Order: sequence, then structure tokens, then C-alpha cells
Amino acid sequence: MSTIQQQIEQAWEDRSLLETESVRNTIESVIDRLDRGELRCAEPLADGSWQVNEWVKKAVILYFPIRKMEVIEAHPFVFHDKIPLKTNYEELGVRVVPHAIARYGAFLERGVIMMPSYVNIGAWVGAGSMVDTWATVGSCAQIGRGVHLSGGVGIGGVLEPVQASPVIIEDGCFIGSRCIVVEGVHVEKEAVLGANVVLTKSTHIIDVTGPEPVTHRGRVPARSVVIPGAYTKSFPAGDYQVSCALIIGQRKASTDLKTSLNDALREYDVAV
Repeated sequence: MSTIQQQIEQAWEDRSLLETESVRNTIESVIDRLDRGELRCAEPLADGSWQVNEWVKKAVILYFPIRKMEVIEAHPFVFHDKIPLKTNYEELGVRVVPHAIARYGAFLERGVIMMPSYVNIGAWVGAGSMVDTWATVGSCAQIGRGVHLSGGVGIGGVLEPVQASPVIIEDGCFIGSRCIVVEGVHVEKEAVLGANVVLTKSTHIIDVTGPEPVTHRGRVPARSVVIPGAYTKSFPAGDYQVSCALIIGQRKASTDLKTSLNDALREYDVAV
């Protein structure tokens, strides 16, 4: 693997190497490994932290210039693109409802359900997760196991800059309808985002459950129940309301996560 990484790094610095067959084959092999789940753009470590594999993201970026545009037919639909569509869903044990699309180079674990939705190259979606109607999983995004991405959810992609972290949604999370999570935001295990929550790396995520507010940025703590909110910010032209996210409670630890989720939604009257 170190030899593969070295070739990718060299090609990243010297694009003329993309003309050589060995480098092109190496890039193709990295994308194939991504497609089969043998490599990830980001991966969890034993201590609970995450490691971003920048060289893998570089390989994804380098894949585009070595590909030619081609017509892709999925009767009665016709596409014109550089990246082929993912196939062999039956073998993978993945349910794909028309008009769901996943690009080659995305990995879907067994038991994933894709309603009419989109999963981009470099993404990783864990077993038993639901990508609901018109939800999108952007390039290199990491979606854990047993996650529900509700209708219209937008999970942002990230390729450049290569040092930027992808969006990470950990195991057991529930992401409510029309939520937007972008810019490398990290949603920890079993968190619940109510409908229309928007999270960027600069969004104030304010825990209002204690006597004093506690503000997080770029990270939603595990089992948090989150709803859209606003706070007052002063500008030269006056005071205005700025969007934020409010942590209004905690999803209770439970061996039955579905029961726990239902309890959280009812207890806090969270719209999903």
C-alpha cells in the first residue's frame, strides 16, 4: 500500500505522470478498492478519533482527468459522464429503488437501502442505513451503520482542499428531513437532528440544557437531540437573528435504538 500511496503523491505533484500507464493503473486500482470498501477516504481509529486519508482523496481527484466522457445508458435513461455507475447491487445485498444512483467508487455495505437518492464517488455508507428520497451523500462523506438520512437531506461532499475533512455521520444517527450537513461537520453516534437543521463548520451548535449555554462548532456530541434555532448578532446596520442549532436534550442510551429514537422524538417534540 505504501508503494501505491507514493505513486499517487508523485502524480499529484507532477501531473505529467498521468500519461504513464503504471500511474493510471494505480489510480484505477485505488478507485476499485474504494468501490469494494477496501480503502476509505476517512476511517475511524481504535481511540474513537477519525483519520482522513488525504492520498486517497487525491486519487479520486486524479481519476477525473484520466477518464474520458462516455454515454451511459440505463434504459430509458441516458447519461453523459466520466464516472461509471455502480452495479452488482444484488451481489452486494443493497436495495436500490428507481431512481436511486450511486457512482462507481462509492461503497455501500450490505443492507443499505437507497430510495430515489444519490451517493457520490468516495462516499462510504454503513450496513442497514437508509438514504431516503432525494437525499444526497456527497463525495467522500462517511455515513455510519444504522443511520437514517431522511427525505431531502443534503450531506456535503469534499475533495478539495485535500486536507479538508469529509462530513462524518456516525452509527445510529437520525438526520431529519431537509437537514444540511457540510464542511466536514462531525455528527457523533446516535445523535438526532430535527428537520431543517443546517450545520456548517462555523455554525453555532449551542447546548441549552444546562444553566449556561455551551457552544460547539463542527461537532454534534453523541446522542444529542438538535433542532434549528437562532441567536442575536450585532452588525453595523443593527441587531439581526442568525441561524444556529440548539441541543435541547439527550437521546437516552438504550439497547433498543429504535425505541430510544421514538422516545427522543416524542419527549422533545422534534419535527422530522
